[in-house]
Amino acid sequence: MAAAAVPLRALRRLCPVLLFLSQFYILSGGGSLNLEQSQPLAQSIKDPGPTRTFTVVPRAAESTDIPPYVMKCPSNGLCSKLPADCVECKTNFSCVYGKPVTFDCTVKPSVTCVDQDFKSQKNFIINMTCRFCWQLPETDYECSNSTSCMTVSCPRQRYMANCTVRDHIHCLGNRTFPKMLYCNWTGGYKWSTALALSITLGGFGADRFYLGQWREGLGKLFSFGGLGIWTLIDVLLIGVGYVGPADGSLYI
Repeated sequence: MAAAAVPLRALRRLCPVLLFLSQFYILSGGGSLNLEQSQPLAQSIKDPGPTRTFTVVPRAAESTDIPPYVMKCPSNGLCSKLPADCVECKTNFSCVYGKPVTFDCTVKPSVTCVDQDFKSQKNFIINMTCRFCWQLPETDYECSNSTSCMTVSCPRQRYMANCTVRDHIHCLGNRTFPKMLYCNWTGGYKWSTALALSITLGGFGADRFYLGQWREGLGKLFSFGGLGIWTLIDVLLIGVGYVGPADGSLYI
């Protein structure tokens, strides 16, 4: 019994020493290392801090729009050969009609041209004939076509057309203007075909059917070409061009 009590007494004396050493180790910083390292992590999770909002402001888009007239203007071409839409000229409406005249012109922005020596220039002189755009010959402008008027009529019909001057032509006044023109359009009917049908199959109304005149065609078919008289008359009328397509167009 006395021998067993000796280790217990020694263990009791050793416990306060171990407790003291453990507290000293913790206070010295050895045991609080993990705690100090875990505190910022815990704080970062619990307290995310103030939220900052960033607004992205897009940069102003650079203007890359190209004027529509630039597509008609050849780059680095002769200034005197530029289309009328590419230049601005100081015109004088007091010039004498039909006489040669010169005007001072300036190229429009975004247009580049050269002179006879291939040097870039902005101001130049252009030579033209003194006349308004509506006084130009028919070959110098293009007009809209009408398919609703009769080309074969007496008197010959006209229609109001909108005409535009060609790009390389220079003139005074508006380059787009209205003009009364004679009906002059075709629906694809051939005069030679109509005449051939009238001579060969006119007794059956084939010529009238070809021209789109189906009522007259039925009349000729059931009357056997008016006993031949109607057939002869149609040959003459189609031959001189008096009878044409039913849609009012011209022969090809």
